[in-house]
Amino acid sequence: MFKKLLIANRGEIACRVIRTAHKMGISTVAVYSEADKLSLHTQMADETIYIGDSSARQSYLVIEKIINAAQESGADAVHPGYGFLSENPRFAKALDAVGIIFIGPPSTAIELMGDKITSKKIAHEAGVNIVPGFMGLINDVDEAIRISKDIGYPVMLKASAGGGGKGMRIAWCDQDVQEGFHSSKNEAASSFGDDRIFIEKFITHPRHIEMQVLSDSCGNCIFLGERECSIQRRNQKVVEESPSSFLDESTRNAMGRQAVALAKAVNYVSAGTVEFIVDKDKNFYFLEMNTRLQVEHPVTELITGIDLVEQMIRVANGESLAITQDDVSVTGWAVENRLYAEDPFRDFLPSTGRLTRYRPPAEKVAGPLSMDGVSSSTTDVSSCAVRVDTGVFEGGEISIHYDPMIAKLCTWGYDRMSAIEAMRVALDCFEVEGIGHNLPFVSAVMDHPRFISGNITTGFISEEYPEGFTQVELSADCLKRIVVCAAAMNQFAEIRRTHVSGLVHNNVRKVGKAWLATVLDDQFKVEVTTDPEGSVIVLDDCAPYRVTSDWTPGNTLANICVNGTSMVLKVQMVTGGFRIRFRGADLNIQFHSPRHAELARLMPKKVPPDTSKLLLCPMPGLVVRIDVVRGQKVQEGQSLCTIEAMKMENILRAERIGVVKTINVVANDSLAVDDVIMEFE
Repeated sequence: MFKKLLIANRGEIACRVIRTAHKMGISTVAVYSEADKLSLHTQMADETIYIGDSSARQSYLVIEKIINAAQESGADAVHPGYGFLSENPRFAKALDAVGIIFIGPPSTAIELMGDKITSKKIAHEAGVNIVPGFMGLINDVDEAIRISKDIGYPVMLKASAGGGGKGMRIAWCDQDVQEGFHSSKNEAASSFGDDRIFIEKFITHPRHIEMQVLSDSCGNCIFLGERECSIQRRNQKVVEESPSSFLDESTRNAMGRQAVALAKAVNYVSAGTVEFIVDKDKNFYFLEMNTRLQVEHPVTELITGIDLVEQMIRVANGESLAITQDDVSVTGWAVENRLYAEDPFRDFLPSTGRLTRYRPPAEKVAGPLSMDGVSSSTTDVSSCAVRVDTGVFEGGEISIHYDPMIAKLCTWGYDRMSAIEAMRVALDCFEVEGIGHNLPFVSAVMDHPRFISGNITTGFISEEYPEGFTQVELSADCLKRIVVCAAAMNQFAEIRRTHVSGLVHNNVRKVGKAWLATVLDDQFKVEVTTDPEGSVIVLDDCAPYRVTSDWTPGNTLANICVNGTSMVLKVQMVTGGFRIRFRGADLNIQFHSPRHAELARLMPKKVPPDTSKLLLCPMPGLVVRIDVVRGQKVQEGQSLCTIEAMKMENILRAERIGVVKTINVVANDSLAVDDVIMEFE
């Protein structure tokens, strides 16, 4: 077995590989850029080596620097993780040339499957269903438009060497191709060092389902079931689960057999994933093969009990698979949510900054990984598993230079609903402050009726949130329960405040029972009666609520029981009340005594400043290009400029007809949130 392993990556995947390597008794080496010198993966590894400036092009993507680090450290193997050099055949060849083992497939398999055009030809020859499209190289935008018309709109523009949503654009017309072609090429070049683009038919109402395969150098190849990855944003997966609620056993086995056939066709060795697009009639088509470990691999591990990283290491060491296809069994259900540094309330724009608070939920092992003593109850969340794969820590910084992923939160249960319920509770307990993030959004998805029913497609987000994600509208009953919780906390805080100040002992101030609670556009008359066991609260003279909790002022999580039902709320004390966050809702609840409520009605409301004539930068980023000039009249929807953030290009468009008055930036300028890019007359 290998003695020392270098991980040619960063973030959560580097940490995840380090954990398995240490479990196997293998020493680890972390490489890091200037931006990552204090990162979690460098703290976890046994050794660290600096490889360059913050830009991935000057550090993680430089093959020579990784090779030098491996040689300097004496590592006898390198695990590439995913992204960066993981699917670069030149990297695998370079390692082989210096006698260092690449923990992944042969360079020939990477080359054949990494090129999306070649891979489709091989898949077709191997008897794998493929999507109609143009498999040749496309030289310019005019040719791209001509090909798109021949295929028939809608079409998908894709990076030939791509993955992870980088370089992908859906085009519904000629203008979409014209605008998307250059951005796709730029993103592909930035992310993979290869700007080749191809075009294929975009299948409407599709589901994205993939098969995990595992092969050794002895000719053995098996599949470990499927993962449903249909909930995506900008072609980037957000929620994954295994198995898929859509497939039947016949379709599942047919997809698995085709995935294995493709792997064998290229003499594949290691873990890999064959991705399929599946239509509403369960017809499936080959999409691509990822010749690496997938981001969403934990859900497969949770339902099979197989450590895929360990299998990759053992196969790379020349060992044959210890399991056959008949040995593969699936137990229960697993769900994964990707936590991104993207603000869902600002159209999922990237967010950077310091994590002033970062408290993931406690991890818990259950399911195939630890079956002893686990209850089979599907209603008891305590029998479920919780797993957090992360590469950040409280006080750490989210950089502009890399992918916006913060963590992957996974849960396992004996069936789909128990896994979903465990995920809801885990999300309730996940605390992230200091940056914008998508935690409220994935919380909302877990409660969405369409997701719960399993009726999902890759268009789920655009179809269910066509105007973007806004605050979740809670049911009237849920809102009342939250108000009741806040009322109990408010009463406790008021009583504690008077005791701390000493005023209660001098009979100067008594805490009243009557309050007026204001939340959103609703007001509730609240009466609170406390006792040693908790509180009894009456809203608007209706039936009383019994509330118990161990919350104290200063705690940011409140575990509260209302009429026997538990809730976990994120709590922030604000002037006059609380900011409460729960299941995608963000509420400000104010409490006034009857007299204070009368006075509050007299206070003027603050009017926000008028920014309608300004184009503000919505995210920290780099100006790629300016598409207009001073004095130019622009139309609604016209491209004004392009901002690059976290390896993705974002086109900012005019919201209305206007004339450009001033332009305050130029290409390559670095911008912060709300910097004024241009003004209009």
